[in-house]
Amino acid sequence: MKWAKGLVGAAVAAMVLTGCGNGNGSDEGGDKLKIVASFYPMVEFTKQVAGDHADVVGLIPSGAEPHDWEPTPTDVASIQNADVFVYNGLVESWAEKTLESAKNDNRVDVMATDGIELIEGSEEHEEEGHEAEEGHQEGEHSLDPHVWLSPALAQQEVRHIEAALAKADPDNEDDYKKNADAYIEKLQALDEKFKSDLAGVKHKDFITQHAAFGYLARDYGLTQVPIAGLSPEQEPSPEEMADVVAFAKEHDVKTIFFETLVDPKIAQTIADEIGAKTDVLNPIEGLTDEDISKELDYIGIMKNNLAGLVKALNE
Repeated sequence: MKWAKGLVGAAVAAMVLTGCGNGNGSDEGGDKLKIVASFYPMVEFTKQVAGDHADVVGLIPSGAEPHDWEPTPTDVASIQNADVFVYNGLVESWAEKTLESAKNDNRVDVMATDGIELIEGSEEHEEEGHEAEEGHQEGEHSLDPHVWLSPALAQQEVRHIEAALAKADPDNEDDYKKNADAYIEKLQALDEKFKSDLAGVKHKDFITQHAAFGYLARDYGLTQVPIAGLSPEQEPSPEEMADVVAFAKEHDVKTIFFETLVDPKIAQTIADEIGAKTDVLNPIEGLTDEDISKELDYIGIMKNNLAGLVKALNE
């Protein structure tokens, strides 16, 4: 992704207008932490930990594809003025440069994937005998950032966020731990449901348009066969499309998964070729208007993903 020219200079000007962060969580007389989180999963996890002690603002708007999004000067100023900045890592290719230009010695920055062992994005393809996609090998990132899609790993991200909030606001450390414990209990229940519901499925292979489910597949004994790469905008070659079609026929795959926020035409093309149907497997990179109208959150969407997988893998 190209860094927009002049962004740093414009951001500095915006910072001068908005003033520098004070790092003490106060906001014109208030005492809540000011937290900026990059995209939906980070926003949701942070809100669950923060409770009433913080105002949490998400940068990437609902309906936007986070792999392609870049911050405006106003966004950079918001990060600069925050008490805490929460991001996943790898998805936010802009984060490193932004943090360099939005320095604030009092702000606590937390990369939620810090310390988590990441997998190569092409791992599942290679295991099935497919050649690694060029984008996986030569793209900006070959490591898979989609850690939040494993309920087991999401718990680790929540703990990292808890530690950051406690560092920024030690007076409320006990509350942050209590909130994190309560949310992790829900994530543990979700993890157990994934384990139990997927243990007895008839098939273990699923085809998805975007290589977002590597951690989920690994942690629950499944095999992801992605049509495209780590970025949903990555276009498969005709040869790769033919490989996926052949795999689907050989393994009697009856459902091709596509996702929200991205055009499903590639998944539909393969489904039409083999006489399969399509269904949604949501990478939860942002909420759609429908998600919002149904008041769905991370856990609700993950339960929908599980139901979709169980149905497809038992066909």
